[in-house]
Amino acid sequence: MSDSAVIRAMVQVETAWLATLVEAGVAPAEAAIDLGNSVAAIEPGAVAGASEAGGNPVIPLITLLRERLSDAHPQAARWLHRGLTSQDVLDTALVLGLRETADAVLARIDTQIDALADLADRHRADLMAGRTLTQHAVPVTFGLTAAQWLHGVLEARDDLRDARERLPIQIGSAAGTLAAPTELMRLTGGHGDALALARATATRLGLPWSPPWHTVRIPLTRLADALTRALEAWGHIAGDVLVRARPEIAELAEPAGPGRGGSSTMPQKANPILSVLIRRAALTAPHLAAQLHLAAASTVDERPDGAWHTEWTPLVQLARHALTAADQTAELLTGLHVDTGRMARLVQSAASGLLAEQRSLAQLVDGAPETDFDPSHYLGSTDALIDEILARAARARQTEGAR
Repeated sequence: MSDSAVIRAMVQVETAWLATLVEAGVAPAEAAIDLGNSVAAIEPGAVAGASEAGGNPVIPLITLLRERLSDAHPQAARWLHRGLTSQDVLDTALVLGLRETADAVLARIDTQIDALADLADRHRADLMAGRTLTQHAVPVTFGLTAAQWLHGVLEARDDLRDARERLPIQIGSAAGTLAAPTELMRLTGGHGDALALARATATRLGLPWSPPWHTVRIPLTRLADALTRALEAWGHIAGDVLVRARPEIAELAEPAGPGRGGSSTMPQKANPILSVLIRRAALTAPHLAAQLHLAAASTVDERPDGAWHTEWTPLVQLARHALTAADQTAELLTGLHVDTGRMARLVQSAASGLLAEQRSLAQLVDGAPETDFDPSHYLGSTDALIDEILARAARARQTEGAR
C-alpha cells in the first residue's frame, strides 16, 4: 500500500484494460503492451505534485505515461485509459493492494492459529485463576484462555477471507454507465459489449466483476471492518498478556529479542513491547474504519465530491497497522512464555475464593454427593470447549491447504 505500490497497481490496471481493448478488436494489436516493462519506474514525486490540479493521482499518471509512450509505442499512448475514468483506475489499484495485504495478513493468521492450537492443547489442564471484572472468579485453565484467543482469531480469519474474495474490479466510466466503452465498441465494431470488456479485464486482474460501485463503497468498508475485527482479536490477546506480564502477576512473558522492551533510563525494564504495539494498532483501527463508513455514507450523485478522496489515507493506514500487528501477534504467540508454576501457586493460595460458587451450589441440594472442593475438579466443560475450538482450527488448516 505504499505510494510506489499503488502507482504500480494503477499501471497494472491500465495494462489489463489495453489488452482487453485489443482482444475485443477496439484497439490495434500494437496497443497491447506491458506498461510496467515499457516505461521507466514512476516515482511518487513525479505524480504527487500534479495531483492537486485534478484532485487525484490518475490524471497526471496518464499524462506522464502518454509522454513516455509517444515515441516507441504511439498506439498504446493513443488508446491508454480510453473508456475508463480516474476512479475506475484508482479504486481497482487500491483493491489490488488490499488483496495483497489481506493475503499477507491471512498468512500470519495461519501462524497464529498453529501457535494458539498448540498452546490450547498443551495447557488444557494447567490451572489458573479465572478473572471477571478484574477479580478472581472460578478456576480455569490456560488452555481454555488460549482456546478463547484462538476462537477470536478464527472468527477474524473467516471474515477477512470473505471480504478478500469479494473485493471487485471497478469499471464504470465517467458516471457508472459504461457509456464510453459502449461508444468505443460501436465506433470500432468491436466484439461483445462494454460489460464483456469489464468482465474480461476483471479476469485478467484475477478479480471478481461487479456493477460499478463508485458510490456504493461496501467492498472497502467490508474489508476495513474485517481488518478491524482481526485487530480486535489481537488486541484482546495483547491486553491479556499485558495484564498477566505485570511483575506482581508474572504468569506470561513475551519472547525476548535484542534491544526489545528496553528503557532509556531504567536498565531493569523488560517492557512487553510487542503487546503494547499490538494494542496501539487495535485501538487505532476503529477510528480509521469509522472514517471509511463516514465517507461511504457521504457519497452523492454518480461520483463522490470529496468523500472518495477521504478514503485513501485511512485505507493505507489501516492496512499497514493490520499487517504490522498480524506479524507482531504471530511473533508474540510463537514465543510466548507461560509460567504454569506461578499460575498453579496462585490457584492454590486463592482456592477458597475460587471455589466459593461451588460451595454455594452444594448447599442447594440436600443429600448431594460429597464434594472434594478441588480446583481441578471444578472446570465444567473446559475440555469439551477446547476440543470444539481445536476442531474448528483443524478444519481451517485443511481449507487453507486446499486453496
